[in-house]
Amino acid sequence: MNRLSLNQWTTKRWTVAEAVDGCVRHGVGAIGLWRQDVAEQGLDETVKLVQAAGLRVSSLCRGGFLTGSDPLPDNRRAVDEAAELGASCLVLVVGGLPGVVPGEPLGAFSRDLAGARDRVAEGLAALAPYAAEQGVRLALEPLHPMYCADRAVLSTLGQAIDLAEPYPPEVVGVVVDTFHLWWDPAVLGQIARAGERIASYQVCDFLCPLPADVLLGRGMMGDGVIDFAPLNRAVAEAGYTGDIEVEIFNADVWAADPDTVVTTMKARYAELIA
Repeated sequence: MNRLSLNQWTTKRWTVAEAVDGCVRHGVGAIGLWRQDVAEQGLDETVKLVQAAGLRVSSLCRGGFLTGSDPLPDNRRAVDEAAELGASCLVLVVGGLPGVVPGEPLGAFSRDLAGARDRVAEGLAALAPYAAEQGVRLALEPLHPMYCADRAVLSTLGQAIDLAEPYPPEVVGVVVDTFHLWWDPAVLGQIARAGERIASYQVCDFLCPLPADVLLGRGMMGDGVIDFAPLNRAVAEAGYTGDIEVEIFNADVWAADPDTVVTTMKARYAELIA
């Protein structure tokens, strides 16, 4: 249980201060933070809260969207924030097709998928040296293929590893997220291949049927279709010993009492993950 981390958006109703307090009260030793919530709390204040509580910051989400126009300035700010927080990694959601905006109707956009992936590689090449200077580890997160058009043109762990390999593992790693990767027949082998590049292990379940808004199709472990045991075993055998972060986007979970959510999260983690 000492590796369990609460991703802040699992209890989205909580502010940063409330989530930090909730972790302390429930004996959760780490927290995954989101940049917009940190900005609302204030970066300096968030640093003070986390340090006073003795919490580890398992991740900061998110940088990326490297397929957009001029992504480097905001990503450098994200690196700076991750450095201030002492985050184990800065999660990069790399972006979809240029011009496709999540949640908005299609306007002018590019269908050049290969070109979009090239832009991700170029953006990473520009960002990685700065991250290395600041001592921040970038973590490429492949997303389920249903998000390829608008959120991430990286859909498999293999693609993420390919993109990370030119860089030292301590500079560019990868995220293993059960929601995004459970379906991939190659995933266990790719986890073994990732090895020391695994920067974050994030867990939640994949609901069936999915809700109308597929972004909210994440469920509490045990409420969906994922067989966690092989994934847990593969990640452990790959040598990952870092925090295990529960990250759930789900309207019903968000509407529930956050303390009840954390209590359930701990029980399901103990049963299905730890």
